[in-house]
Amino acid sequence: MDINILHPSFWLAIGTAAFCGAIVGLERQMRGKPAGIRTSMLICLGTTVFVRLGGLVSTGAGDPTRVIAQVTTGVGFIGAGVMLAREGLVRGVTSAAVIWMLAAIGCVVGMGHYSAAVALAFLTVALLTGVELLERGLLSLRGGDYSNGDKTDER
Repeated sequence: MDINILHPSFWLAIGTAAFCGAIVGLERQMRGKPAGIRTSMLICLGTTVFVRLGGLVSTGAGDPTRVIAQVTTGVGFIGAGVMLAREGLVRGVTSAAVIWMLAAIGCVVGMGHYSAAVALAFLTVALLTGVELLERGLLSLRGGDYSNGDKTDER
């Protein structure tokens, strides 16, 4: 891995991290969630840079996987910052999980697996939108089509 800013591999990693963050961030931005496009891009980008730097400082005695462990822990604090407890309800857990996933995607980019990172970004958006559609469908079933007592269409 190289951090030479004149080398194309550096810009490929930076571009991939920004793209992956934008994919997930756009979905969050459109829903008005706390971590939108800018935040998502920065989390992916920062994680990518930290992982690549960790790979550079490996000297035989060092362990670059420790960087990933520390990023995982540190990003947990960012995620905790978007969660709120109000009137016995905890809000923002999904946003915190998305932040954690963005860091994971940044780690994948930092390790040089660009196509896997893009696939994970799209999978994350698919899960966020697909599960919401499923939840809406289940809520409508919970209320029932005949919740008003009108059962004239029963056969």
